[in-house]
Amino acid sequence: MINETRLLNEANKYFLDKKFDKALFIYSQLSSNFPKNREYPIYALFCDIANEDEQKAMSLYDYFSLAKEENLEEAIKYVEDLINAYDGDMDKMMEILKELSSSTIDSLDAIKYEDFKRLIESRGSFRIAFEDIMFSTKVAIETKEDFFDFVDKLIENDFNSTAYSYLDGFNEYFSYDSKIEELYKKLEEKKIATNHK
Repeated sequence: MINETRLLNEANKYFLDKKFDKALFIYSQLSSNFPKNREYPIYALFCDIANEDEQKAMSLYDYFSLAKEENLEEAIKYVEDLINAYDGDMDKMMEILKELSSSTIDSLDAIKYEDFKRLIESRGSFRIAFEDIMFSTKVAIETKEDFFDFVDKLIENDFNSTAYSYLDGFNEYFSYDSKIEELYKKLEEKKIATNHK
């Protein structure tokens, strides 16, 4: 008998470790063994997207993981609408993501961290502010302190795979900084705590 939860955890771990082919294989297995579960094909799609744009795939994964906790049907519908509307055309899919985000905030290619902090204040929470911009806007970070603060807030708000992406992307610049090690440790602790829920 197939242990569905164990398989899903394993697939998610592969995804977060950026082993997208292995994750896709397990998500596909889950999809065929549990055809009524509409989540598994969504995760498989994220693996597909990752082949073209890792950062977008990670952001979508984070968004979906959070949104499904509040309303699974709406989260699935959101992602399915993206797929169905444009029948697998990646550029068009990403375009609709940008349009959805820019309806919430004037879309810029990048937002300065100080401006982003003001957005957090006006929206009342880091999570809401980040969801507003995560698909359309990059956060332009100019100081090491801002970078650490931003990644720390990503971790606190459960945007774990996005936090890993930022840390991995900047690791070469700050590789000997103890704060980087602290943030990785915090992420690992969160991952362990989440797996034991």
